[in-house]
Amino acid sequence: MMATASAYHILVKTREEADMLLAKLKKGADFNKLAKQHSLCPSKRRGGDLGEFKKGDMVKAFDDVVFKKPLFEVQGPVKTKFGWHLIKTVYRSTDWK
Repeated sequence: MMATASAYHILVKTREEADMLLAKLKKGADFNKLAKQHSLCPSKRRGGDLGEFKKGDMVKAFDDVVFKKPLFEVQGPVKTKFGWHLIKTVYRSTDWK
């Protein structure tokens, strides 16, 4: 069985915008509201919720954060071919193999 995870993210075009949103989050802003207002991903309609996915479904830089960094902490900005992400992992299963 493959490892799975569930995460929320905010996708923006520039590092500066990602940094600005991260600063707002550190001051207590609501992640889901910021995702709805600023994210370029269709998941913004769900407050950035990507649902459950398997390890390897996302690009490597994204996977590395989701499957290696602490849960419930906003990570980023993370650069991928899609832009800059702020990522919050809310669930992760172990890899049973």
